[in-house]
Amino acid sequence: MTTGEALRALRAECPIQSRLSPHADSVQEWLLGLLPDLGLALDDAALHRLARGAFARYAGRLYPDATEADLRVLTVLFTWFFLVDDACDGPGRLTSEQIRALRNGTLALLHDARLRPVGLTDPLRRLLVLAWREPRRRMPARWRSRFADAVARHLDGTWQEAVNKETGRRPGVDEYVELRRATSAAEVSYTLVEFAGGRPLPDPVHHHPLLRQIAQAGNDLLSWYNDLASLEKDRATAGGHNLVLAIEAELAVPSAEAVALAVERWREAMRRFVALRAAVPSFGPAVDRAVTDHLDVVAYAVRGTIDWTLESARYPTGEDEPVVSRSGP
Repeated sequence: MTTGEALRALRAECPIQSRLSPHADSVQEWLLGLLPDLGLALDDAALHRLARGAFARYAGRLYPDATEADLRVLTVLFTWFFLVDDACDGPGRLTSEQIRALRNGTLALLHDARLRPVGLTDPLRRLLVLAWREPRRRMPARWRSRFADAVARHLDGTWQEAVNKETGRRPGVDEYVELRRATSAAEVSYTLVEFAGGRPLPDPVHHHPLLRQIAQAGNDLLSWYNDLASLEKDRATAGGHNLVLAIEAELAVPSAEAVALAVERWREAMRRFVALRAAVPSFGPAVDRAVTDHLDVVAYAVRGTIDWTLESARYPTGEDEPVVSRSGP
């Protein structure tokens, strides 16, 4: 089975409904008009790549019921994470020390948007300030802290991957799976549904073991699908940080067999995801709507990643341009 065949087969098998915000395309046009005004170094080719990357359609698949104004905020946040991902994983990527400084600067800004922290370049700082303004105004302190913790975990994972590449460390399968749960930024996207829906989860419910298991299974599903999509690029640049590459190295099997094993892992994770979601109890009428929002975004993140991967120029599916980078929110 080729990776392209695997991607399309798993899309056909995915039981999660595909949804898309009606505002996605208009927000994408708005984004492309906004970015040059923020001082980002974007020539015509870079703007063309951003247009074909369709980040607003990705955000619109995760938050299909968001208002147009909120989808703009969410799309700017997604764009920030993708630009950071490119800086950390693309050509001329940042060193691990620079990533650590970026991480510290980002968290400082999330806690106090008035700061101009060292380590966060000015265009990225302006983009994050713009994206953070409305969530910071509307959301309670406990949510802002939860969001910052998710961002920290993502950037810590990005830093660890950079350290591994610098030292030549190729992770085994179990180590890689745990690290990938951080580098995917899925946890960040899960918290944002509370902003989009206006219903923050109480902390005890947010940390409920069953909801955590569902979130972890969803994270694995979207991450492993992304790994299949970016396999050929990762073979040259990722230093073994890809599920298929980790399986190849650990089990000493050829690529086609490793792809098949990764596909079967995905199928097992999907079966577990469906069973876990069916087992969620009621938390009471005051909380159940927020729980449904949370479960929906975990599911939409899986399906949205599949659909967006196959429509975005960011990933090679046999019809598109080469992949630019391997992860994202």
